[in-house]
Amino acid sequence: MSIPNTVGASSPLIAENLDLAYDQRQIVSDLDVSIPDGKFSIIVGPNACGKSTLLRALARLLPPAKGTVLLDGNNIEKMKTKKIAQRLGLLPQSSIAPDGITVAELVSRGRHPHQSFLRQWTDADEAAVLSALRATNTEELSSRLVDELSGGQRQRVWVAMVLAQETSLLLLDEPTTFLDVAYQIELLDLFSQLNHEYGHTLVAVLHDLNQACRYADEIIAMKNGSIVAQGAPETIITSELVNEVFGIDCTVIDDPVTGAPMIVAGAPKKTFAQR
Repeated sequence: MSIPNTVGASSPLIAENLDLAYDQRQIVSDLDVSIPDGKFSIIVGPNACGKSTLLRALARLLPPAKGTVLLDGNNIEKMKTKKIAQRLGLLPQSSIAPDGITVAELVSRGRHPHQSFLRQWTDADEAAVLSALRATNTEELSSRLVDELSGGQRQRVWVAMVLAQETSLLLLDEPTTFLDVAYQIELLDLFSQLNHEYGHTLVAVLHDLNQACRYADEIIAMKNGSIVAQGAPETIITSELVNEVFGIDCTVIDDPVTGAPMIVAGAPKKTFAQR
């Protein structure tokens, strides 16, 4: 694996007093959060609590109804799109490749933020694409059509495209959705490697709380559009917190492999019919 270490001085991604809404329906209210630099942060919480909405705001895909998102101390709403794309990479929930595009062509699109009328394709671009393919173990797929790949392979290719941007800050919106367990672990191992070995700052939305505890340096727990707790898994994950956020009774034990908190769930507080 050969990924350039693009991380420089501390440059946190911060949200202050955020209100976020869709069509006048408020999703997030008066939220403050600071993303730790050089850490793997994972946002967890029940469905419709605002996890992906917050990630979209951090990526400037959703303008705040109130409040500010700061990227490197600058109001992200006032920054040029290309400047943001050179600093921040986003893997959205649903990614659709154009028909007939090869893996190499798709990953090369990650270099668009670095292109201009005066700066066309260079050896540096070629090296960045090759590095991203190697990092994601997709180099042998480079000539294949994206449409021909399995779900796990396609997700790795999309990660490679984001890596080709050579940004030090990666936002990942439910990256393991629709993947089987083997591919989920493979992908999360890759993210962990990018973080711990190469210093990338990662923020991911995950549904699996045990996976989040195993891989995260920082957990951000959300409920009803607000952050309930933020911190290291071993510090904040308790049976009381899980009950408060997810509404289930559980026991928290040590993961026998990693020592991270592991949730053993009991019966739900309410049935679906009661809800």
